[in-house]
Amino acid sequence: MVAGQFHSSFTIHGLPITISLMYPKGNLLIPAAHGQLEAILKEPRGDRKGVALVCHPHPLGGGTMHNKVVFRAAAGLIDAGLTTLRFNFRGVGASSGVHDGVEGGVEDVRTALEYLIREYPGEDLTLAGFSFGSRTGMEVGVSDERVKRLISIGTPVEKYRDYDFLTTVKKPILFLHGDKDEFCSVESLRSLTDWIPHADVVIFENCGHFFDEHLNELRDKVRNWVNANV
Repeated sequence: MVAGQFHSSFTIHGLPITISLMYPKGNLLIPAAHGQLEAILKEPRGDRKGVALVCHPHPLGGGTMHNKVVFRAAAGLIDAGLTTLRFNFRGVGASSGVHDGVEGGVEDVRTALEYLIREYPGEDLTLAGFSFGSRTGMEVGVSDERVKRLISIGTPVEKYRDYDFLTTVKKPILFLHGDKDEFCSVESLRSLTDWIPHADVVIFENCGHFFDEHLNELRDKVRNWVNANV
């Protein structure tokens, strides 16, 4: 469902008032079990090589699809020729519902993924996620055979400690991580990635969880890795 308008209704002095508001160009409203997910779909300038989904960090920590890491990761995917969808988890922006932990996040990722597959059936598919978006997105992407490769940014292993499902993944997966990440040490990340046969791990030096001063480098790493693997 392409979003053209939404309506806000209220009363002034007992009289009903309705205002029609335009969403930014390119935004979508994707039907979901709890109502809708707000999303943005961007096409590459040249020929399309596939499609990608990007999942944002924790909603209760201010995470949205406009997060700077998510935006740069999406830009790298678009640079690599992938039509890219990023969306707001439930309760964020114009997405309906309220935050429901990892379980609700996983359901939202599946909803966004199914939308992308319906719109672009049979196309090569990459799934990326940052922080909370990594935890929820990777759970969906590992088990869905239509997802061909994964990108996990700022993987919060120390926060969730239930990434065991990744130890059996046979798909190519790129891990991007800061050596000063506040939510997961490099040692904790390695305790996971050392068991993954097709893991590419890139550690950014003097870099925290939000990749300040490293955003352009992150975009380049995403683009280059996708170009080498698609």
